[in-house]
Amino acid sequence: MFTGIVEETGRVAAIKKSAKSCVLTISGKIIFDDLKPGDSVCVNGVCLTVTNLAGNTFTADVMSETLSRSSLGRLRTGSPVNLERAMRADGRFDGHIVSGHIDGTGTIVNIQKDDNAVWYTVAADSKLMRYIVEKGSIAIDGISLTVASVTNQNFSVSIIPHTAQNTTLPSKAVGDIVNLENDIIGKYVEKLMGSGPKQGPGSGITKEFLERAGY
Repeated sequence: MFTGIVEETGRVAAIKKSAKSCVLTISGKIIFDDLKPGDSVCVNGVCLTVTNLAGNTFTADVMSETLSRSSLGRLRTGSPVNLERAMRADGRFDGHIVSGHIDGTGTIVNIQKDDNAVWYTVAADSKLMRYIVEKGSIAIDGISLTVASVTNQNFSVSIIPHTAQNTTLPSKAVGDIVNLENDIIGKYVEKLMGSGPKQGPGSGITKEFLERAGY
């Protein structure tokens, strides 16, 4: 599990492509002080497993499913990436629950300067937009952010200077694709309420049941 608080921005040092998968080699500095093979690293919002370490680089396998659902297939040698190690049990929870299992991608449709902040507006499919609420949490390329406004087609976040200085967002332009992970709480609530996509026998928990129970 991650928190969406990016520890550093690294770089893609190399990409070894296969027919439907690839092996990424990522370079960085901060995250390597206790990193070991088998550890999880959130790379632009995607949870990857460290397969090998060499100095200040690590390699990770990226399967076809991940490439089809994320923007990792668009990375090139030298591309900047957001990096976060898995959350420590004794650490502060400064962001929100981020699994590293993204729900899909969005497209940046507007970037606007606002004094010391920068607004990013991202358009996404309705399947993702249904879980995005004003003042709720969203992970964009692995960055825990607060939704400032939302419509049926897009949502906006306002970025403070610290976030801009410590993530890859300033390198993004209108038209760029970003990884999105919805707040997992909303998905669980929807499933328990029985209003989500049917995936098997229902739990029997309904709105009326919760009201009778005092919720």
